[in-house]
Amino acid sequence: MSLTLVTGATGFVGKQIVASLAKAGCELRIVTRQRDIVAGDVVHTPDLFNESPDFWRAALDGVERIVHAAWYAEPGRYVTSPLNLTCMAGTVKLAEAAAEAGVKRFVGVGTCFEYDLTLGHLTTSTPLLPRSPYGAAKAGTYMALAETLPRMGLSFAWCRLFYLYGDGEDQRRLVPYLHDRLSRGEIAELTSGKQIRDFLDVAEAGRRIARLSLSDRAGAFNICSGEAVTVAELASRIADQYGRRDLLRFGVRPDNAEDPPCVIGEPSLI
Repeated sequence: MSLTLVTGATGFVGKQIVASLAKAGCELRIVTRQRDIVAGDVVHTPDLFNESPDFWRAALDGVERIVHAAWYAEPGRYVTSPLNLTCMAGTVKLAEAAAEAGVKRFVGVGTCFEYDLTLGHLTTSTPLLPRSPYGAAKAGTYMALAETLPRMGLSFAWCRLFYLYGDGEDQRRLVPYLHDRLSRGEIAELTSGKQIRDFLDVAEAGRRIARLSLSDRAGAFNICSGEAVTVAELASRIADQYGRRDLLRFGVRPDNAEDPPCVIGEPSLI
């Protein structure tokens, strides 16, 4: 099978993509800043978003397909960070290098934050109207690559992620926080929990992205469950695993006034 290069391969989403591609028998090359990873075909970099054309020429030698999952994603900071501009510029440089190297397919990872979230129910036809630096940078990257890469001979697909949870999730996020507090018999302080969200296990997201990358399908795709679940319902399900709904304290933390009340996606068939 042709060589696939994966960025962000050790991240929350990226490692699930790599696992699914490996299971499918793909020959993989990963780009990572983790120096302790030495097994397999590994390219190390301290910052792939600021790498030189020479770096990418070497890294892309023999590559037919790119799955670009890398992006700045520190919880609590990534949505408004100016580093989103760095990620956007670096992604464009990677795409340019891919075209020069003769890569045939480029699959990028986007976000539901690209859409007009005030509409609540989101399809791939929903207008793009981001309201954060993160969403704007992702949307800008998508629009630039969608118009440019096909003209340069590359097949292009864009995977918009919704609300993921699961293995390897940062401990500062909701689901790990709940498991940590409840497993220790401690109170979990939450917002009202009325927010309606579209939650999906990251392992399933990785499988869908890997499957899409191995196809020739082009365009934007929603990676989501299509199921409406309130934050309170999700928290209660997790609490039931410990028999401790009594530890949930809704309304202790204020709701974010800028947080949309409802975000539900229409899953793309992949």
